[in-house]
Amino acid sequence: MLSPMKKFDLKKIEKVEIRNIWENEGTEFTPWLAKEENIELLGSAIGIDLVVEAQEKVVGPFRADILCKDEANGNWVLIENQLEKTDHKHLGQLLTYATGLNAVTIIWVAAKFNEEHRAALDWLNKITGEDYNFFGVQIEVLKIGESMAPKFDLISKPNNWSKRVSSAAQKIQREGVGETALTQLAFWDKLVKKIDEKKDSPLSKRKPRPQHWHTFAIGVSGAHIGAVINSKQDRMVSELYIMNDKSIFENLEKQKDSIEKELGEKLDWQLLPSRAASRIKLAKSGSLDNEKEWDNHAEWFIEKLEKFYFTFSKRLKNLED
Repeated sequence: MLSPMKKFDLKKIEKVEIRNIWENEGTEFTPWLAKEENIELLGSAIGIDLVVEAQEKVVGPFRADILCKDEANGNWVLIENQLEKTDHKHLGQLLTYATGLNAVTIIWVAAKFNEEHRAALDWLNKITGEDYNFFGVQIEVLKIGESMAPKFDLISKPNNWSKRVSSAAQKIQREGVGETALTQLAFWDKLVKKIDEKKDSPLSKRKPRPQHWHTFAIGVSGAHIGAVINSKQDRMVSELYIMNDKSIFENLEKQKDSIEKELGEKLDWQLLPSRAASRIKLAKSGSLDNEKEWDNHAEWFIEKLEKFYFTFSKRLKNLED
């Protein structure tokens, strides 16, 4: 006897006009893409773990839409968005970005790629070394029933990119993640859970990684606050990290007395003249050797990072205005 045929309520897939979702690239699409869950979708499409560092970052005469770091190697990743068919203007901006940064990956996200622009990206990948990677990614929005989802299609990628990604993944599998990094990951998990439990914390949620630092957005581009564990020196650090703009550090340093009074702490002000970045930090002795002390360490980080957030965010926003 034949069993009754199962009935499935299958929905038709429809393509949605992108401008019906995001009318403006700068004020709607870029902030959407910069969110952790969305930048992960883009990263998955090209095979890179992306961490957003800034939006609307000045590079030469232009402003890059999103500036990220490649978590595997710390290199810059620059994203240019275009919710239209690709054009020569945006291609020119990509070339300007490439000349302004060393060891950079550039991702051009667009609604539609002209064949000549796809060919130009292929040519750039052919003539440049492995320190420069150019990606063309086409975005579309699909609708199924009442649900909608973005879809990233890889239009152009560096030569042998699949082999390079596969080789890197195999290396990680062979070598594994070190015991220290796994311990750090477990601690960051605890820290993030404690922040979630507070409900009213201004500290942003970011997926923990097996590394010696964990960062939090501070509401402006070009800077973040971070928790750092120095296992070699048994030191724990809460810091404000400023990227590529010494004038921000110098303006904050002029307010040093009021900042330290508000925090109730003496800070370590590091201009780092030989580097592009600067930092302002507060450190204490501590290690992750004794797991029974993790709660105390996490509470110290949360207290100091929240104070950093409230003290520095308003001053940084005033500098942006």
